[in-house]
Amino acid sequence: MGYRIKSGDALSRIASVNKTTVSALMKANPQIKNANKILAGATLKVPGQSDGFEDAPIKKSGAGSTKSSDKSSTFDAPAAGSSSSGVKGPKGNPYEIANQHKGKNAGALKMEKKGVGADMDDGVGNKVNCANFVSACLEQAGMITDRQHSNLVSGLQNNLDKDKNFKRVSLQDAKKGDVVSMKTGPGAEDRHVVIFAGWKNGKPEFIGSNNRNKDGTQKITTGPANYPILSIHQYRG
Repeated sequence: MGYRIKSGDALSRIASVNKTTVSALMKANPQIKNANKILAGATLKVPGQSDGFEDAPIKKSGAGSTKSSDKSSTFDAPAAGSSSSGVKGPKGNPYEIANQHKGKNAGALKMEKKGVGADMDDGVGNKVNCANFVSACLEQAGMITDRQHSNLVSGLQNNLDKDKNFKRVSLQDAKKGDVVSMKTGPGAEDRHVVIFAGWKNGKPEFIGSNNRNKDGTQKITTGPANYPILSIHQYRG
């Protein structure tokens, strides 16, 4: 989902129409280096649009159902004896940090003046805080710097791929605190990012900023997910 830039558009007008800010638009679209220079025909990621993710979505049977070979339906619990303990950074574990804010609305959390809230970008819309929240938890754990913070899932993935302290792992090797990016739709930026929260009844659970409120805004919640996993980044610093 996004906004296709038209000839004559200005970033300030796009921000106003979509009830966001120029700074939030630029942070969500790192390819924009100058707010006064945007290219007609390009597509912008707009803060405030939904991540397209809800906890434990139910896939309908019958016409249009997902095939059993879909990655999202083939989660396997780790073998007996494998490690599922949390991974810690210099300042803590992202899962434990995230869990302290469980039940909070993302819009309220990002206005807090310390901790995770202070590291979240206030200008991001209340429906798309998933990467904003996960980035802040990683910052609080001492795993990434402020410069590595991204409000875009793909941006956070790229930053972690470039960081020598992170390594991609399989779901079976995941530990509490790992960063899990998922594909939620056909668009290039239809993605969601959460933090691995362990296994429950043989199924993986995740904590993150999810579209759980009736108005589509996000809340910090824990639960299973039913989307294909794009990547799992584990801290090895």
